[in-house]
Amino acid sequence: MGLFSFLKNKFSKEKPAPKEEETSREAYEKGLAKSRKAFASRLEELSKRYASVNEEYFEELEQILIEADVGVELTLNLIEKLLDQAKREKISDPKTINEALVDAMFVDYATKGDSIQNEIQFAPEGPTVLLVCGVNGVGKTTSIAKLAYRYQHKGKKVALVAGDTFRAGAVEQLTVWANRLGVPIITGPQDADPSSVAYDGAKFAKANNIDLLIVDTAGRLQTKANLMQELGKMTRVLSKEIPGAPHEAFLIIDATTGQNGVLQAKAFKDVAPLTGIVITKMDGTSKGGIILSIRDELGFPVRFIGLGEKMEDLREFDLDQYLYGLLLGGATDE
Repeated sequence: MGLFSFLKNKFSKEKPAPKEEETSREAYEKGLAKSRKAFASRLEELSKRYASVNEEYFEELEQILIEADVGVELTLNLIEKLLDQAKREKISDPKTINEALVDAMFVDYATKGDSIQNEIQFAPEGPTVLLVCGVNGVGKTTSIAKLAYRYQHKGKKVALVAGDTFRAGAVEQLTVWANRLGVPIITGPQDADPSSVAYDGAKFAKANNIDLLIVDTAGRLQTKANLMQELGKMTRVLSKEIPGAPHEAFLIIDATTGQNGVLQAKAFKDVAPLTGIVITKMDGTSKGGIILSIRDELGFPVRFIGLGEKMEDLREFDLDQYLYGLLLGGATDE
């Protein structure tokens, strides 16, 4: 059984959740509705126009993948694999080719780069430190709040560090979220050295038995040399106070920025010890292929995905759910 049929069978048998809850499948289906409409519907329409695949079919399929932000290099690799498979197995049915595409997407993501893990990996002793990076405007502050909320509800003691001291309003915005969630926040004066705030945060975390210390950082990507120096200093200060810190470093990427998000990831990869990606605003884009593109070009796994505005809408990234939501879910979409 191919992955296409497996996903269809797997999620069609999932029992509906109570009205006050939302299953992971439902969240993915709803959050990926725009991407599915632009991607899956175009694949279906393409397969209906061709009785059998030919050169023109694969050219159109290539265009659909590129426009879905799968990325040029990955698209060309996927098309090449499909052409080889079609020739080797004598496949002419467009629907069979589209099903093979799902298999190829899964294999490419699952076998490329770092091992796939979602939840934060907590240190066996002492506070676990999560460094959060990302350019301004990608939803970094909201993502920090959602991560704090998530681990609060897993029974962890969480504290925040407002290390983005140079952006006007950044400390105030994070403080508002900290107060809403009822978690402590360590701040410094406007334009303070971010490392000094991180130092105070590390001291506080150790003294108060904090399980998870989430450290916000500056998003001034245009000054890459300064950002590298700043993040390097923060990392040294944190590791001196808390062995192994930062234990995790997440980069926040806005899905609506498309390939610009991939470029941001490449730049931050050079300046921060990244361990994963958090994709925000996935529900607001029709270009759901960016997840595959990031994995292909950088090797980093997507750890969490933002599928809506509610606190619970930051979900663990699930490759099966993602491919199902992107290609198969919501059959009744208008």
